Amino acid sequence: MTEDRRKYKFSWENTIGADMQIARPSLGPNTRIETYRLFQFTLRDVLEQRYGTDAADTIFREAGVLAGKSFFEKFLFDASDVASLANKIQESFNRFGIGIFRVEDAAADGGHFIFTVDEDLDCSGLPDTSDVICVYDEGFIQGILESFSGKGFDVREIDCWCTGSRTCRFEAKGKAS
Repeated sequence: MTEDRRKYKFSWENTIGADMQIARPSLGPNTRIETYRLFQFTLRDVLEQRYGTDAADTIFREAGVLAGKSFFEKFLFDASDVASLANKIQESFNRFGIGIFRVEDAAADGGHFIFTVDEDLDCSGLPDTSDVICVYDEGFIQGILESFSGKGFDVREIDCWCTGSRTCRFEAKGKAS
């Protein structure tokens, strides 16, 4: 199917809604974490059953990249340097209830980062599985970094609530040009 004929091509205004006063005048923009996880994990389960875990991870990561780029354009576009970007991400993650974002380490050249997200929307409070599960978040952070820097990044979760760490830790590495 060609891109211009897709039924659900993502755009902030046409998919999320520009005005919550019109879209949800009584309920507003908030929902409970159970609703978000119900959607995420049932979709993930169907994708894994149909296509396998690796393909489901790839799809979730790619969706995260798309979301991260859109989020950057909507909320973080005016970051002028890495420090202001980190502050804006931290403020936005708190405001939207995504998690408590921190920069643990940042290389001077901007090509390597370690980020943590406490109380992560995707996994905080879930049982230990010995698996890192926040592949959507990997893509989300990747999309933000790529939009800000104009360079490619590879982001992988290296610690997760579900591995017993009780925080999600992500390593971001700039890709060689």
